[in-house]
This record gives sequence, structure tokens and C-alpha cells, in this order.
Amino acid sequence: MKRLFLFISFFQLITFSFAQEIKQVKALRVMQVPKIDGVLDDEAWKEGISATDFIQRALKPGEPALRKTEVKIVYDDVAMYVGAMMYDNQPDSILRELCQRDNEANSDLFGLILDTYNDDINGYGFFVTSAGVQIDARYSSNGQDFNWNAVWQSQIKINEKGWAVEFKIPYSALRFPIVDEQKWGVNFIRKVRKTRCVDFWNEVKPEVNGMINQSGDLLGISNIKSPVRLSVTPYISSYIENYPFNKPGQSNNSYSLNGGMDIKYGINESFTMDMTLVPDFGQVQSDNKVLNLSPFEVLYNENRQFFTEGTELFNKGGLFYSRRIGGTPINYNLQLKEGETIKSNPASTQLINATKVSGRTKNNLGIGIFNATTADTYAVITDSNGVESKVLTQPLTNYNVFVLDQALKNNSYISLINTNVTRDGGIYDANVTATAFKFTNKKNKYGINGNGALSQLYYSGFSKPDLGYSYNASVGKISGSFLYNADVAVKSDKFDPNDLAILYINNTVETSLNLSYNIYTPVWKLNEYSIDGGIGYSRLYKPDMFWNLTIYGNGYANFTKSYLSTGGGFNFSPLTTLDHWEPRIAGHYYVYPKNYSLSYWISSDYRKRFAIDGNISYRYFDENNRYNVSFGVAPRYRVNNKLSFIYNFHRDYLNDNIGFVNFNETTQFINFGRRNVFTTTNQLNATYIFTNKMSLTLRCRHYWSQAEYKQYYTLNNNGLLIDDALYAGNSNVNFNAFNIDLVYTWQFSRGSEMSFVWKNAIYTSGDVIIKQFSNDIEQTINSPQTNSFSIKVLYYLDYSMLQRKKSNK
Repeated sequence: MKRLFLFISFFQLITFSFAQEIKQVKALRVMQVPKIDGVLDDEAWKEGISATDFIQRALKPGEPALRKTEVKIVYDDVAMYVGAMMYDNQPDSILRELCQRDNEANSDLFGLILDTYNDDINGYGFFVTSAGVQIDARYSSNGQDFNWNAVWQSQIKINEKGWAVEFKIPYSALRFPIVDEQKWGVNFIRKVRKTRCVDFWNEVKPEVNGMINQSGDLLGISNIKSPVRLSVTPYISSYIENYPFNKPGQSNNSYSLNGGMDIKYGINESFTMDMTLVPDFGQVQSDNKVLNLSPFEVLYNENRQFFTEGTELFNKGGLFYSRRIGGTPINYNLQLKEGETIKSNPASTQLINATKVSGRTKNNLGIGIFNATTADTYAVITDSNGVESKVLTQPLTNYNVFVLDQALKNNSYISLINTNVTRDGGIYDANVTATAFKFTNKKNKYGINGNGALSQLYYSGFSKPDLGYSYNASVGKISGSFLYNADVAVKSDKFDPNDLAILYINNTVETSLNLSYNIYTPVWKLNEYSIDGGIGYSRLYKPDMFWNLTIYGNGYANFTKSYLSTGGGFNFSPLTTLDHWEPRIAGHYYVYPKNYSLSYWISSDYRKRFAIDGNISYRYFDENNRYNVSFGVAPRYRVNNKLSFIYNFHRDYLNDNIGFVNFNETTQFINFGRRNVFTTTNQLNATYIFTNKMSLTLRCRHYWSQAEYKQYYTLNNNGLLIDDALYAGNSNVNFNAFNIDLVYTWQFSRGSEMSFVWKNAIYTSGDVIIKQFSNDIEQTINSPQTNSFSIKVLYYLDYSMLQRKKSNK
């Protein structure tokens, strides 16, 4: 440990300066606020000094911007207002493709980034494209979160000099300290799509770690107060669902009418409470179901807005996987007695309510509290006499997350995180306590980051909990063209945070050394390029034994004239790996062969009407004729600024793949199988944008995967396989998932929305392998399918808006 601290101190002594000029802009208080119409002719814009002289971040970092940009900020007691003029001597050629909110598409962009606590870590982003599409984001040490949505106004206008934009950002959308004179970090960004230039007002150097910490200063805002931040968004929704049960006494159709609301309340100037009561997530995008032959669960994206918006604090330490809430019941896999059948067994639990409170004090201490409750979940079982009974598969459960995050100088922080899952009744409870940190030197060139966690599982009838722990640390050079870091990560054999997190593997000790070299300025025929590589060595935590050795490398380049991006990589495991997870039974392992892999990808210029992405990879195993081949192609076509299509085709082929099949409890034998696994995915996305507030999207996905077994084995105690001619099972599987999501969305008022959704879902699985794609798709389409039609209306009610209307009467 002493050597580690000496090592870090040496890094700090040899730093060089990334110091740069910090620009300042002053906001003016006005009595008459500008009209938000995209026309910069208001009296408010005639005074004050503009923020100008932007500097390129790309294509030629550090050089003056090729096009002039002027920005002014004014404010009153209600909001701040931004007016910007983006000069362009060819305004007719400004790209302005319409798209859904929080997407840039093929358009120019202007944006404002605010660091209201001036801590160089946390911030807000407000952006508008040249098509008028709003984008907003929160910035934190976890990166950027574009799921956050605020209610604010903007308007753009193309004119003879280029294009102009006006913002109105109410103080209710921001959090800031209570002081007479505000001093905020600020930066402005402009993207010119036709030239791929990215300009910032205060220079953002690509070789410097971080972006918020490279902001300028916003001065002049004084005597403002955080308003009463109270908004209510009630909703009403109606569903019609059809599934062909075709059983006597059971209808093929079901109907529901739902209602609930989201509440957002500003507890004070810094903290906000968000609450959802009786939420309805029936309209979220369908999950990408897959055939999972691995020992690990499938990680699904979170598509529920409440769990994606404003959760940056709760994601500290990587201990919050929100899909646990309302997920599969803990006792979903039922053990049936002879003659019993399952009549119903819900695959998810019902969320009753969820609340999150978060904010940051004037001393830059972030505090977050999250709490959610799910209801009892029951399966219905029918015995041999036709008598029905209810079986509790998940009791009433409470989920809680508590976070303290102290922002420090030099873009550093330290955090404390606690997660807790408490279940009613005799099932176990779980608790995880952790800390996370990042410390960088004054010049932001060297840094160390890491975390440590303690997991506790409390079982009924046991006086002591099961304890497990983990810790990791990474130290290295974080700014400059040449970067490096050394990592170590330890997870004990009993570390288990999975009641509210997702961790695939524990019981490991992993170390690695990683190097990268990046060029951000044009060289030869390249705009930029990078190469990276490293080596990783891993052991089992208990018992202490070898697990894996990996050597890897990657490269990336973007070409100057064509803007073609391309890259590739290799991965080399020169030693046999001891896989302790594929056997599924503790104390056993499978000797995984040496293997080598190569990959390559390419992406053409998205500014053109037609563009295409492609990728291919090959992996060879030092064992018989075992190999993996994967390739994909994704063409996209933009018909006009409103209509676009993206098609994605991907195919994987695993020849002579080896994997777990079965555990025989009688003989205690672990059976493996040699199989060919063939997977094809076809997905079509179509989007028609009527206006920047109204859209129609179609997503159609067909996933087909089959595993055909050729030979069966028994796993020996030495990790090797021996032929098992006696195994009589048929483990072949032919799996299909077919989904259609058709969504019409209309934002009919600020923060208010109406949506109509049609969802079609077909899932089939059997042990008969279908060779022809046409036969498989025909069988899939003719299988029983679920059709769901729903309409949902949300109406946004804001206290300050109602008060202003009342005072104007």
C-alpha cells in the first residue's frame, strides 16, 4: 500500500499544465423579457456584450471557429433567456432533419451548458437543433444523461444571415445555491453538420479529461430565488389486449382503464422530490428477448421514464439496476406436485409507488434518496381435481437507495451509497453499503478512482448475515494524447449485490494494464485516430487459482474527405481458461480452450441520404473445428427531413460450441453438449416526424435463434469432457421473438402528451430445428400472438404557470 501512495505522489510531481484562459460573460437583468420566437429584434438583445470568438473542438482543435456565433444572456425574476445567432453564408444549405426529442439527427445544433454549483462536475445541458428539436441533459461524474427532461421554451428561425435561436429556461428547471450573487460555470456549443465542425465558446480540449471542468464563467445574475417548484402530471390510459386462449369460459380479449399521476415538488432551492403513484408502463418499448444459453441473466435496457430520468446520483457505484423493481418474482419458478398445472403466473411484479428525492447543497454535497414498493404477487395453480389455489411468488417488497456525493476540487468526488431490499414475511432481505471516489491532481492529468462495497444477506432464522465484499481501484494518466492506467478489482466469493444491482461474476481477483494513444487533429488523410491495448490477468478469489489471461488491442480512424469511420481489434487468450460458471454447480469448472479473435467495423457518412454501417468478427478456438463468425449490416435511408428508415441485419454462427446442458441430481453428473448455434436478427425502424412535437415511429424486430446438439458429454472433476453415450435427452431449441411497436406521440402543450401505441408480440420455443428461414417465419407468424392497443394522455400542471395566469387576470 505504501508503494501505491508513493507511485501516485510521483505522478503528481511530474504534471504539466493544461491551464487555459477562462472566458467570462455577463448576464443582464431586464424588465421587458424577449418574446421566444427565434427573431432577435427584442429590446432585451440590444444591450450587453455578446459571447463570441468560438474555438474549434473538431475538426481542428484549438483553432478559431470557421463561422461566427454570437450569444447573449438576459434574465428576470422568473427565468434566464438566451439569444444566439449562428452566422452561415449559405443558409439554404443548413441541414435540419426533424427527429424525436433528445436526438440530433442530421442537423446543426446550438446549446448551453450550465454548472450552477461551479463544481466542475455536475451540470445541465439545453440544446436545440436547426430543425427546432429540443435536447436536454444532466451531467455528473457518471457521464451525461439525456433521459432527463425539463420543461422549457425554445424557438429557431432560419434567416438570410444563418439561423437564430431563443431559449427561455425557467428557474424551476434548475437548482442553484441561495446567494446574492450567482457565479455559474457556462459554455456554449455549436455544431455545423455539413462540415462536421464542433465549436465551443470556452475552449474544450479533447486531450483534457472532462468537459464541465472546461467551462467559462457566467456572471451578473443576482437576487434570484428558486420558485415554488410544484408540478403534477396526471394520466389516464386505456388498454385493449387480445390473445387467442380459445378456452371455454376464458375470453380472448381483456380491457383496462388506468389512472395515476407523477408529482414533482421542490422541497427547497436545491432539492426536488419526484413521485409516481400507480404508474403505468404498458406503453414502453418491447424488450429484445433472446435465447440465453449462458449461466448469466440477460441485461435489459430500462425504458421506463421514471427510472431513467434524473437518476445520476443513484447510479453511483454501479449498485442500482432499476429493472429489479417490478421485475420477475423471486419464486417465479414453481415446483409443482403431480397433477398440478399453472393457470397464471405473472412474470413481473406490480409497482405501487416510487419516490426519489435528490439535490445538492451550496457546499456541493449531493444527497439522493430513492424508495419504491411493489405489491404481493401470486400465481394460481390448479390441482388434479380442478381446485385452484394461490401461491405467493413475491411478497410486498420495499426497495431503497441512499446516496451522499461530495464534489471536491480538481474534478474529484467521494460518495457513500447504501441500497436495501426488505421483503415481507420469511424470505431474505438484502443490504449493500459502498463508497466510490475519484481524485485527480490539480492539473487534471493524473487520477485515481475506485470503490468498495459490503453486501449483507439476512435470512430468516439465522442470527448472522452472509457477508461479502468487493473493491477496485484504477490509477493512471487521464489527460493528454498518451493515456494509461493500472487496475485491480477484487470480488469475494460471497459478494452478492444482485437484489438491486446486476453482477454477473463474483469470486474473482482481476488485474489489468491499459494503454491508449489518441490524435485529435487532422494528420495525412485522417481527421483523428486512436489505438489502445492492454493485458488482463485474473484469478479465482477462493480457492486461489488461475482463471484467465487476455491480451487485446483496438484501433479507430476517421477519414478527412469521406468522413468514413472504421476500426477493428484483436483479442488473444494464450492459455486455457478455467471457467467456473458454465458448469452451474459450485466447485466445478470447465477447461475453456485457447482462443483468438479479430473484429472489424465500418461506418459511412450519416450526412448523406444513404449511409451504411457494417461489422464482422471471427473467433477461433484451439479445439477441434470450433469457431465463431459474426457479421452485420445496417443501411439507413433518409427520404426527406421528415421520413427515414434504418434496417439492421445481424447473424451469428457458433460452430461446435460447447456448453452446459443438464445436471442430474440422481447421478450428480454435469452434462455438456457440442452444438451449432445459429442466430439471425432482422430489425426495421421507420420514423415520420410531422413536426418537432408530433411523431409516428415503427419498430419491427424478428429474432431467430437455434441450438442443434451434435454430441453430449459428462464433465470430469479435472474440467475436461468425456463422451456420454447414455444421455438420452433432446436439448435442441428453436426460439423466435417477433415484436412490432407502433407509436404515435403528440406533445399538445408544454409537458403534456398524448400517445397511441399498438404492440404485437409472438414468442415461440420448441425442440424441432427449422432449417429454412421462410418456413420459420411462416410458423412464427401463424403462432398465437398478443395484440395490445392503448391510448394514454398526460397533462402537465405547473404551480408557477397557474400563479402567473391568475395574476394576469
